[in-house]
Amino acid sequence: MDLQKYLLRIGFVGPAEPSLDVLRSLHNCHLLSVPFEDLTVHSSGRVQLDLPLLFDKIVNRRRGGFCFENNGLFSWLLSKMGFQVTLISGQVKNSVTGRYGPPFDHLILMVTIEDRRWLSDVGFGVPGFSTPLSLEHSGPQEQGHRVYRIRKERDMHFLEWQQEENRGTDGDWTEIYKFTLDPWRLEDFTEMCQYHQSSPSSIFFCKSLCTVLKPGGRITYIGHRLITATFPNEETGRVFETTTRELKDEEIPDILEQEFGIVLNSLLIPKDEVITPPPVMY
Repeated sequence: MDLQKYLLRIGFVGPAEPSLDVLRSLHNCHLLSVPFEDLTVHSSGRVQLDLPLLFDKIVNRRRGGFCFENNGLFSWLLSKMGFQVTLISGQVKNSVTGRYGPPFDHLILMVTIEDRRWLSDVGFGVPGFSTPLSLEHSGPQEQGHRVYRIRKERDMHFLEWQQEENRGTDGDWTEIYKFTLDPWRLEDFTEMCQYHQSSPSSIFFCKSLCTVLKPGGRITYIGHRLITATFPNEETGRVFETTTRELKDEEIPDILEQEFGIVLNSLLIPKDEVITPPPVMY
C-alpha cells in the first residue's frame, strides 16, 4: 500500500485522518475516479482477490473493478488511514426474478467512527450512493436527487431507495440489497467472485460493462452502447436525461480510454447477452 499514490489516484486532497468528513470525501472521490467495471472478464483475464494485485490494477494501471475489487481495496486504504472497517456480505435483489442473490453476492463495508456505524460502498454502480449512509438511522437519507433508507428486520438490513418520481413519505421504496453486520474476511468472497466471472446468471459474465460517476451525471459502457445520464438540477429545472450511442467494435478501445481512462492490455470481446435467472432463489 502506497497511501499517497492511492490518494492521488482518486484525487483526494486534505488531511488523511479517520474522521467522518474525510470518509465522506474519500468515498465520493473514489466513485468519481475509479470505474465500476468487469472488463477483465471479457479480455482474457481473471480477477483474483489479492490486495497487492488489486492495488496494481486499480492504482498503478488506473483500472476499476467490481465490488470485490473496489470495496476490497478501499477497505485496505481506510484501514491504513486508521479507520475501523468491517467487511460485510450483501445479497443483491434481482430485478428480473424479484429474488435475492446468495450470501457473499456483494461485498460492502461498515465503518465505525466514534461509536457510530456507516455503510460505505464504492463498488455497486447504479443506484449506488455517493457518500456513506448512517446505520444508526432508519429514516430517509437524501443525497441529491435520490433518497435512501436502511430498513431493519431482526438481524437483516435492507438498503432501499426512492426514484425521483416517487419521492416523498408515501412514495414507493425499491429494495437494492440486504445484508447482516456479521464480519468477514476478503477470502470469504472468493467463491462468489469466481461465480460472477463464469455464471450465465451473473451480469458480469453476460455483459461487458464499465460505468463511472461524473459531476452532474454518469457515463456507462455496455456491450456496443455508450449511455450518458444527466441528473436533475434543481437550480435550472433540468430533468433526468439519458442519451445512447451505438458503438462499432473498433470504436470501443478509444471510448474506454477517452471516457474512463482505461487502456486494456488484451483484446476486449464486447458482450451484452440476456442474463439467465439462477436456478436457486434466495
